[in-house]
Amino acid sequence: MTATTTTTYLVTGANKGLGLALVQTYLARPDNTVIAAVRDPSSPSSKSLATLPRSSTSRLIVVRIESTSTTDADDAIATLEQVHGITTLDVVIANAGIANTYPAVHDATAKAMLEHYTVNVVGVVTLFRAVRPLLLRTAATGTNARTPKFVTMSSAAGTIGAQDRAPVPNAAYGPSKAALNWVTMKIHLENKDQGLCSFPIHPGWVQTDMGNAGAVAFGLEKAMLTLEESIPGIVDVIDKATIEATGGKFMVYDGTEFPW
Repeated sequence: MTATTTTTYLVTGANKGLGLALVQTYLARPDNTVIAAVRDPSSPSSKSLATLPRSSTSRLIVVRIESTSTTDADDAIATLEQVHGITTLDVVIANAGIANTYPAVHDATAKAMLEHYTVNVVGVVTLFRAVRPLLLRTAATGTNARTPKFVTMSSAAGTIGAQDRAPVPNAAYGPSKAALNWVTMKIHLENKDQGLCSFPIHPGWVQTDMGNAGAVAFGLEKAMLTLEESIPGIVDVIDKATIEATGGKFMVYDGTEFPW
C-alpha cells in the first residue's frame, strides 16, 4: 500500500473574505493540513474556523500572524515545528492585506501610504523570511520532493503597464501592490534554482468586505466578482503552477497573465 502524502497549506488573513474561502476549499479536500493564520485567534471569526466542514483526513491549525508584527511569523513557525511537528510547507498564500482609503496622489498622506506599505509589503517579506526554510525543505525532501509555492495576493491596482485601465484614485493601496509585485518577482528570481515557485495573483474585484468597500468608494454598489467565481480559479492556478510556466508571472484568477 502506498503511503498517503499530506499537503500542507498556510494562508494568512484566513478568517474572512478570500482567505476564509481558501481555507474552506483546502479543508474540504482529503489529506490536507491547513494552517489558518489570523490576527487574533481569540476573535469570534477566528474561533469559528474550528467548525468548518472538512475531509475526514484533513486537519486545521490556527496560528497568530499579525502583519505589522516583526515576531509573529517566526513565533508561528516555531509553534508549528515544536508543537505540531510541521517541518515542511507545500503552499503559502500571503493573503492578508488592507485597503481602507482611496486618495488621489495629491491627497495621499504619508500615514496612509506607510500603513498600506507596512501591511501589504513589509508584512509579506516578514512572512516569507519565516516560511522560506520550510518551503525549501519541501523542495529538497529526496524522493518525496515536491515544488513548494509562495503566492502573494496582489491586485490589478498594482499594475504599472495597464494603469490606464483603472482610472480611479488609489494612491495608498495601489503603490503597495506594485511594490508587492516587485518583491514577489525577486523572491522568484532568488529562489527558483532552489525549487521554489513564486508568483503574485490578481483575484479579480471580489465581493468581500474589502472589495465591496472599495466599490462603494468608487460609486458602485458592490464588487464585480463573487467568491464562487474567483476562488475556484485561484485554486486551479495554484494547483497547476510550475516554476517554468507560472513562476515570476503576474497571474489572474482565470489563468491569464496581467501586465506588470
